[in-house]
Amino acid sequence: MRKKLARFAENAQRSNVLEPGKPLYETIKGNWNKIQFKNDNPITLELACGRGEYTVGLAQHSSASNFIGIDLKGDRIWKGSGQAIELGLEHVAFLRTQIHDLLNFFEPNEVAEIWLTFPDPRPRDRDIRRRLTNPRFMEMYKTVLRPEGWFRFKTDNTGLFEYTLEVLAERDDILDLEFTKDLYTSPLKAEHFGIKTKYEKLFSDAGEKIKYLKLRFKK
Repeated sequence: MRKKLARFAENAQRSNVLEPGKPLYETIKGNWNKIQFKNDNPITLELACGRGEYTVGLAQHSSASNFIGIDLKGDRIWKGSGQAIELGLEHVAFLRTQIHDLLNFFEPNEVAEIWLTFPDPRPRDRDIRRRLTNPRFMEMYKTVLRPEGWFRFKTDNTGLFEYTLEVLAERDDILDLEFTKDLYTSPLKAEHFGIKTKYEKLFSDAGEKIKYLKLRFKK
């Protein structure tokens, strides 16, 4: 608990962490480029970012975009925000909130790309509404993404991946869908830049195949 409190105190002082109690937390919607990043570069989100491995990793590959990691756990965000500071990545920020509150922080069409990497699969039927690829969440992603924006999803969980494909099959607004059930033997492999989260490494080492898909929405 003492370690967590220390991390929370550091987050409170970091300009790359937006969380309850900070002025920008209430006013950032529609103003990420103007206020936080002070540029007009496109915005990429990492949802349920955990320690922010993708947020930081993607930012290292591109200085021409802005990257925002979103998670509720402040002690996890502390790790990624600290790495971004150490690496001098001023085009990285972290937002502490629930994913279901996404529309409170982003205007329609404000986001260029979304990555959803290894979310909790929520395997129980009673938790379907909490799965981050259910229809309610997919509609949120469609809203904040630009018309040409990509949604990208990685998971080791076969059940969640199959569920997601079923959700997509029921929609009539999906464009350019591509997917693989074994990313590391697929032509799509290069699209993830070799970035692996802590959990992906664990799952891969245990022999789990990594599933991946990308799509655009018809808007």
